[in-house]
Amino acid sequence: MLDSAVRVLARGSIGFDSRSGAGISGEHGSEFQADNPVQVKDFCEMAVQSLKSNVLFTWLAHLAALVTGFFLMPYVMHVLGDASYGQWVFINSFVAYGGLLYMGMGETICRYVAKYHSEGNTKGLNEVVTIVASVYSLGAAFAFLLSVGIALLLPWMSPWKGQELLEIQLVVVILGLNLAMSLLGSIFGGVLMGVRRFDLERTVGIVFDLVRVALIFVFLHREWGLLTMALIYMIITILENSAFMYLSWKALPELQIRLSHWKYSVLKECTSFSSMALLNNFAQSLIYATDSIVIGFLMGAEAIVPYYIALRLVQFIRQPIEKVAFICMPTAGAMQSSADRGKLHKLFLQAIGITFLLAAGINLGAYFFGGDLITLWVGAGYEESHRLLVILLAATVVTLPCNLLRSFLLAQGTIRFPAMIYFAEAIANLVISLGLGFMLGRVGVAIGTLVPAVILEAGVLLPFGLSILGISGWRLMNDAIRPQLVPLAALAGYCLLISPQPWAHGSWLALVGVSAGGGAVLGVAWLLVHNPPGNWWPGLMRRQEA
Repeated sequence: MLDSAVRVLARGSIGFDSRSGAGISGEHGSEFQADNPVQVKDFCEMAVQSLKSNVLFTWLAHLAALVTGFFLMPYVMHVLGDASYGQWVFINSFVAYGGLLYMGMGETICRYVAKYHSEGNTKGLNEVVTIVASVYSLGAAFAFLLSVGIALLLPWMSPWKGQELLEIQLVVVILGLNLAMSLLGSIFGGVLMGVRRFDLERTVGIVFDLVRVALIFVFLHREWGLLTMALIYMIITILENSAFMYLSWKALPELQIRLSHWKYSVLKECTSFSSMALLNNFAQSLIYATDSIVIGFLMGAEAIVPYYIALRLVQFIRQPIEKVAFICMPTAGAMQSSADRGKLHKLFLQAIGITFLLAAGINLGAYFFGGDLITLWVGAGYEESHRLLVILLAATVVTLPCNLLRSFLLAQGTIRFPAMIYFAEAIANLVISLGLGFMLGRVGVAIGTLVPAVILEAGVLLPFGLSILGISGWRLMNDAIRPQLVPLAALAGYCLLISPQPWAHGSWLALVGVSAGGGAVLGVAWLLVHNPPGNWWPGLMRRQEA
């Protein structure tokens, strides 16, 4: 599937000025004062309320993408066949590197639009948007010209011949054009996120995800199937980004992109912030796209499919949990600006505890029932995908909490060292995956993803990040991790009890029922740990008195 490679990468992080209260407005548009306790309280309450709303719309959008992607992928696989679908994944793994053309500016536009909009600084806002537009225009032109060049060289670079070669050439050019339009349109997606109009941005995403699914079901056939997929994605990109453009100007009528707003000093300021974000994006592309490329080169494009099945399931699982980090980041930046370290620490420990609980709980479920899920989802014949799923998910127990930590660090302006660690992880991933891939095949590539994540994120990034936030490792374990162990033990016991039962396997009804039961066990155990029965009666009496 063509996912984040050519989508709006500007839907990234929204930053805040972590050095002071600047850029945050109080009541009636007055400038926020960090030493004013009334404004601090009001702003934190508004930040939390905005957090809840943004989480709601983000998860609604993710739910729509999850449902459509989950049911669409096996349909596309069976229509195209493993060979053609493997080619589609292989090509799009290269397209994912096109995300580097965003050059970290997605984070930049969100950060500075949020800052200047809250200050009422229309001039500064338009200067930043104009700079990003000029950078993206160059990137868009380069993306399209590069795709044309690659298409022309394919007869000498690939084994494809005849109609197959022609189709691949057309697909490469269309995907290059799609990437170019995504670059230009992402400016307006970033503006909407900068002004915290998540409702508009996510609603557009939901609507066009559904349109994309409808077009694929209507028009996709095995003959010229790759070309049909590419054209559908390009059409949706045009419509989606047109909607972003219209809504951005509705939300910000004063928004202007003009040559008169172009300033070298603004470019320098933007690139100084975006350079580390670019490094971070490059590392992300290496980690998430390289595995498919390595397998394609070592074993052929068709061999990618079993691995990609596991990888897509991991992506489906990661995305809603990652949204917690994405949405917490602006709130963490606001709390940091107001010097409310206590609330910042509480938010971080609660969020990382929930993240760890969800990641570990999903790992337990996947270990016992992941094989059933894969068979019911895409059919029989992909038994290795379960082993790959277990290995790839094991990494998320470390990477998802560390991703949350990285968001809190970014909220405080600490981006260089986390980006360097992420880059080192990506290089280690590539080297280890290549080495183990030769020896162990797809399983070796999966292990090559797991090992550097555990060593570098848990062993290096986590201690560094905790020291920056001023939280001890003991407090992390005691306040965030320890309370989750009892619920996880309860879930493990449930899985051990249910898994041997024949009725727990073989149908969607059984799988959904078992999953619901596991979620209930985990949830009840968590509530009992955080609100023991001994507290129920006093709490009830207090509510009655009130």
